[in-house]
Amino acid sequence: MSTTTQRFRDAVLSGDHAAIEPLFTPDARMFSPVKFTPFEGRPMILGLLGVLLRTFEDFRYVGEFHGTDSDVLEFRAAVKGTEIHGVDLFRFNDEGLITELTVMVRPLSAVTALSDAVLAGLVADGLVPAPK
Repeated sequence: MSTTTQRFRDAVLSGDHAAIEPLFTPDARMFSPVKFTPFEGRPMILGLLGVLLRTFEDFRYVGEFHGTDSDVLEFRAAVKGTEIHGVDLFRFNDEGLITELTVMVRPLSAVTALSDAVLAGLVADGLVPAPK
């Protein structure tokens, strides 16, 4: 596992949101399981991760996979009692910083629960407008 992935993992598990910021490039992108277009830029990604950290219940990493310029962390959690199984896929630049984070979750009931909870959190934090 890359040092960056280990630092991300440790920060998430300890709830140290500030430790996550320097791990991303300023123009990083985050792909969500519920939105086709990526979240763009470090500030937006950090806002989204803050909402996710508050939303997930009993979050834990249960596996890891490593590539040449990528790592995958497998996780389990719950959102309002709905069990989630997912992966975080990291892509890195030459300096080892995260350029892309793709989050995938299953099953469909988990995607729906996560979508509703995250949208409410993003609206509450002023990161996206309320749906009309």
